[in-house]
Amino acid sequence: MTPGSAARERFAAVVARDPIPLDEAALAIAAEEYPRLDPAVELARLDALAARVLARAPPPARAASLLRALREVLAGEVGLHGSAADYDDPRSSFLNEVLDRKAGLPIMLSLVYMEVGRRAGLPLDGIGLPGHFLTRYLSPTGAEVFVDAFHGGEMLSADDCLGRYQARTGRDLDRRLLGPATPRQIVLRMLGNLRRLYAAQSDDVRSWWVLDRILLTAPNQLAALRDRGLAAARLGAAHAAARDLDAYLARAPDAQDADAVRIALADVRHGPPRAS
Repeated sequence: MTPGSAARERFAAVVARDPIPLDEAALAIAAEEYPRLDPAVELARLDALAARVLARAPPPARAASLLRALREVLAGEVGLHGSAADYDDPRSSFLNEVLDRKAGLPIMLSLVYMEVGRRAGLPLDGIGLPGHFLTRYLSPTGAEVFVDAFHGGEMLSADDCLGRYQARTGRDLDRRLLGPATPRQIVLRMLGNLRRLYAAQSDDVRSWWVLDRILLTAPNQLAALRDRGLAAARLGAAHAAARDLDAYLARAPDAQDADAVRIALADVRHGPPRAS
């Protein structure tokens, strides 16, 4: 496992920027699966959508008219939508596929709203709720409007969000979770969706590259370091596996799973014990 692909280098360069440009980061994630993807073409598609939003918002373009135009264009004209049936489809996590198929996970649909809104002069925050993702417009006076891209761009108040979470889960939502996620947190959540999907499919090749991207974004995620090493071990990449598992044990020698990791590391170095 020698991490040196053009897609990896592009991703590393994007996440080294501060703040991370979410549109470019999402396309850099997709580039591993779509090596012929042209980021300039996909970015131009977002530019074109923003132009359509501005054409619908009468000047001077105020936030209320931009929010309405954003919903009319993305949900009404383009037909961006969410579907529970798409949750296990990897295409729902790649920006180019979301733009092609007009469907995706809540975070990916929200990302389209955020990036089109930004281009149209409407700043939207990403709001990472447990089990869902929204965007939020925060006015200069402190008024909040939440937008649910997964449900047709529906506009909600903070109380609406709290009430729906309570109705769905039977639990109260900590009001602080309605605060904005950072771009780095959003990138990690996008990668986390792919991580869970590929782990469920026992796809170690794709799990490895997603874990590698997580570590490029957040080098201190020790669980990702361990899991990248274990994925490399299952793929037969002994050197890469030993490097990661050694590093994990050096940084977390007293972890609950340290003994299990030591056994895995010994297997990588010496092979499992032979039956007598």
